Amino acid sequence: MTIWICGTCGVEHPDTEQPPAGACAICADERQWVPASGQVWTTLEKLAADSREVVHHELEPGLHRFNREPPFGIGQWTHLAQTSGGNLLWDPPNHLDPALVAKIEELGGAAVIVASHPHMYGSQVSWSHRLGRVPVLVHAADRRWVRREDPVLREWSGTERVLPGVTLVEAGGHFPGAAVAHVGTDTGGVLLTGDTIVPVVDAGWVTFMRSYPNKIPLSAGLVRRIVDRLEPYEFDRLYGLLGGTVLGDAKGAVRRSAERYIGWVSGANDHLG
Repeated sequence: MTIWICGTCGVEHPDTEQPPAGACAICADERQWVPASGQVWTTLEKLAADSREVVHHELEPGLHRFNREPPFGIGQWTHLAQTSGGNLLWDPPNHLDPALVAKIEELGGAAVIVASHPHMYGSQVSWSHRLGRVPVLVHAADRRWVRREDPVLREWSGTERVLPGVTLVEAGGHFPGAAVAHVGTDTGGVLLTGDTIVPVVDAGWVTFMRSYPNKIPLSAGLVRRIVDRLEPYEFDRLYGLLGGTVLGDAKGAVRRSAERYIGWVSGANDHLG
């Protein structure tokens, strides 16, 4: 049997003899998209056979990120946070390239795997099996989006301290269970944000969306709730899904950006239009 991978979002599907019928449910949702040319499926074996370069950056001591070049699917960066109790693999890769596996194992593998939201489930079960069947945490509110079920999956909600200094926070917005990971460090906290909060081109600013490819905004109320849920946590740096960063006063950047966003979507700035 074959584990099928959606060619657009990169999320793994159940192992079956034939590809799933119809479009990937995750991509058919309004937050994603199905190519006009139709649904495409691939496999981990085909992806591993492709000629791709593994990209690895050590962002700061104990924090690494990975991708492949050229990228596949959404092209997200995977982050690995090292702790004294094991490593967090955040937004797991959608491919299982041998060189990437070797690098992650060299850094200590993973004690837990977490995707920030369903678009980032990637090959989470396959990675768990490769790294010793470590737990894969899935937010309860988004469980219906899981395409490949497995005993390694475990639900969570609210907040959860998963490793020393690492806390998952249910931020919501992009998905009901959209999460961020707060990593405490000796030089101030770090926030790994997935698509919940996305750094923009203008340095020191971020944004919030229901759908980034389809440009669907969030409401003022949901953005306010995201900021409120992060208020108890201190973080100086922020690392986003596609490589964007805020490398100083990240908490202030989130607050400023939220106020600007809320001002525009609430109509407070209509006199400027």
